[in-house]
Amino acid sequence: MTPNPAPPAVSLQGVAKSFNDVPALTGLDVVAPDGQITVLLGPNGAGKTTAIRIVTGAMSTDAGTVRTLGLDPDADGEEVRHACGVVSAKPALYDRLSGTDNLRYAAELHGVDKRIIDDRIRSAAGRFGIEHALASQVGGYSTGMKTRLALARSVLHEPTLLLFDEPTSGLDPESAQAVLQLIRDMTTDGHTVVMCTHHLVEAEGLADHVVVLDEGTDLIAGPPAELTRRFWPEDSVEIAVEGDAPIDDITVLDGVRRTEPSRFGTRVVLDDPSLTPDVVAALVGAGHRIRMVNPHDPTLEELYFAVRRSARELAESTNPPAPNADREVAR
Repeated sequence: MTPNPAPPAVSLQGVAKSFNDVPALTGLDVVAPDGQITVLLGPNGAGKTTAIRIVTGAMSTDAGTVRTLGLDPDADGEEVRHACGVVSAKPALYDRLSGTDNLRYAAELHGVDKRIIDDRIRSAAGRFGIEHALASQVGGYSTGMKTRLALARSVLHEPTLLLFDEPTSGLDPESAQAVLQLIRDMTTDGHTVVMCTHHLVEAEGLADHVVVLDEGTDLIAGPPAELTRRFWPEDSVEIAVEGDAPIDDITVLDGVRRTEPSRFGTRVVLDDPSLTPDVVAALVGAGHRIRMVNPHDPTLEELYFAVRRSARELAESTNPPAPNADREVAR
C-alpha cells in the first residue's frame, strides 16, 4: 500500500491582495512541497515578496486561503512565525552591535533557552562560516558576510520552514554561489525552503519545484523537468557540418522525425536522444565532417521566457486589440 504523500509545507489558494486599490496578488495559487526547495520566479513587481509576507502572517490577505505548515497564519501567527526562518533581500541588522550580539538578541526574541543560546550561536555561525567575525561590529561586515549572518540568524530557533527573499541581492558571483550552496545544504537535514528570485541562473539546478509568477498570479508550477517536457515534448540535437551542407537526407533514418535550420547548423528532431550517435555515424558515413553536436537540454531560462511568451499570447488572443476604426472613435 502506497503511503499518503506529506502535506505541502505551504499552500496558497486563490489569494488576493491589494494596496490602495492596486492589485498585488490576484488569484495566486502556490504549493511548496515539504522537504524541497521551491523557487518563486518572476520579475520585480510580480508579487513574490508579498506572497512571502502572507505565508508568515506578517500580512493578511483580502481573499483566499493560506496554510503554513498546516496552520492559518492569521489565527496562529505566533506559532507560524516561530516555525519560520526568514531572510529578506536587505536584512535588518544592528551595525553597532557585534555579530554575537545580533545573534543573541534574535535568539532571545525567539524564546531560545538562555542555557543553550551560546551553543546555538556557535553552531549557526560555524555552519555559515562567520565564526571568525562574531566579535566584530556588523557595520564592518561585507555584504556577503551580512547575508551569512542573516542566514545564521534565521536558523537559531531551529525553524522547519525557511523563507528567503532574494538572498543573493548585492552579492558578487562567488559569494552568491556560496550562499546558494548553503541553501541547498539546508534541505538535507529536513528543512523546507521557499526562495524568491528574478535571477534565473540562481534557480537553475537549485529548484526542486518552480512557480512562475507575473502580475500577481501564477502562470505555471511544478518540477523543472516536468515543466520543460511540457513545453519541449520533442528531443532534438543541433548538428553543424563543415561547409554548412544540408543534412535533411538523414530523415530516412528510423527515429528521425524531421530536420530544420538552426542558429549554428541543423536541428534534428528525434524520437529518443539515444539515437544521436546513430545520426552522427550516418552523417560521417555520407561524407560529412562534423563540426558540432549539441543536444538540446532546455534550461530554466528558456522555460521562463516560453511560459511568459505563452501567457502573453493567450492574453492577446483572449483580449484582442480593438480595430483601427474603433480606436479612432475612442479618440
